[in-house]
This record gives sequence, C-alpha cells and structure tokens, in this order.
Amino acid sequence: MTDHTVRAYDRELETLGQRIAEMGGIAERMLSDAMDALAKLDVDLAKKTIGVDPRLDALQREVEDNAILTIARRQPMAVDLRECVAAIRVSGDLERVGDLAKNIAKRAAKIAGEARLPRGIVGLKSMHELAAMQLKDVLDAYAQHDVERARAVWTRDAELDALEDSVFRDLLTFMMEDPRNITFCTHLLFCSKNIERIGDHTTNIAETVIYLVTGEAPQIERPKGETSMVKR
Repeated sequence: MTDHTVRAYDRELETLGQRIAEMGGIAERMLSDAMDALAKLDVDLAKKTIGVDPRLDALQREVEDNAILTIARRQPMAVDLRECVAAIRVSGDLERVGDLAKNIAKRAAKIAGEARLPRGIVGLKSMHELAAMQLKDVLDAYAQHDVERARAVWTRDAELDALEDSVFRDLLTFMMEDPRNITFCTHLLFCSKNIERIGDHTTNIAETVIYLVTGEAPQIERPKGETSMVKR
C-alpha cells in the first residue's frame, strides 16, 4: 500500500483491507461449518452457519460504501484507485461465498431426517478441501499483493471442476443403485454445485489481485475442465 501525505487517506485504505480480512475469515468459517454440518447432518450447526450470513452481508455493504466514499473524496489514481475497486470486487465475491456456504447449510438441515449414505459425502469432502485451500491462498494473495500466488489459484480452478464431475457421476450411480438414495443424493448434487461456484468466486478474487497489482486482467481464458457441470 502506498504511503500518502494525508494520513486519513491511508487509514481509509487500511480499514478497507481490515474489513476484507474480516469477511474472508467469516467466509472461511461458514464454509467449514457448513461442510461439517453436512457431513454430520448437524441441524444446530447448520442453523448457526445460516445465522452468521447477515454479518457478512453487512460488511460487504460497509466495504462498498466506504470504497465509493473514498473514491469520491480522494479521487485516487492508478494503484490507489485499483485498491478501492478491488475491495468492492473482493467483498462482493466473499459475500457470494457466504451465500453459497449458507445454501449448503440449508441443504444439511433439510436432509438430516433422510436415510444416510456416508459414501456419498466422500467426494464432497475432497471438493471442500480443495475449495477451502484455494480460498485461503487467494485471501493471502490479496493481503500480500502476491501475483504469483493469485495466478496459482487461478490456474488450479480446473481441478475443482474435475472433482465436481467425478462427484456428479458417483452420485448418479448411487441413485441408480437404490431409488431410496435419490432425495439424499439430489441434495448433495446441489451442494457440490455450490462448492464449485465457491471455486469460481475464488478465481474471481485471484483475477482481481492480478488486476490490483499489475493493472491488467489475465490475458488468457480462465482454465476450465472440459466436462465441467457448467456446460450441463
């Protein structure tokens, strides 16, 4: 972050960074708790996760309002303007990550009374591990203005798409094996899609970090698995 002669300006930019860090922590926790609730079919944990979402929404609005005020008040140029724009973009993506985690928690609460299929969750756990790692890495990249780390996150997006395709096939197999699995596995299909979308928002943040530091967006098309569910 650039040092300015007006210290209030520095504080405004620092506050934006602090709010993004807080949002990132909340989003990470929501994703972790939502997946724990799904794995254990823990209704109380699912409800707790859902209850956290308004705080993330409020922070997103605060970041957006403060960034717009800073732009209007300071009329920043170059990297300072990109700091404000990046904060708006990243806060929007983190708010969506929270919404998607909340959706997983809602599914967990809905299927708590259904017949369990423990092996149906295995693939989703693998997706969650990768998505959580990607989210942590991209938040670190944003905090440290680390372009190479952001690019690494950006290029690994196809791995999550491939995992989603594998989960899709497995769940269809389970449903064909026993019709009693259909309701449970259908909910898991929606959960896997939510995790894949979290990966997309993580990749959006990586693109924002690259833009923030270099002033340019990635010059090649975002990597995607050839059979991603996005095409279904």
